[in-house]
Amino acid sequence: MELVLLVADRLAERNMTRKELAEITKIRPASISEICNNQRISINREHLIKIAEALEIEDVRDLIELRK
Repeated sequence: MELVLLVADRLAERNMTRKELAEITKIRPASISEICNNQRISINREHLIKIAEALEIEDVRDLIELRK
């Protein structure tokens, strides 16, 4: 099983750039890039909350997916 972050998909749906997300959330652009590219082994819970708030997402399942 693999945990996949769907942040890049949600950004595309909202026509928002990674840079804009970084500015809104105050998360380093490099971290946003790693998250969008699924290069993180772990993700900071606060980052996930900030991203969800910035993208107006109420259900965390809209940001993550478990794949076989």
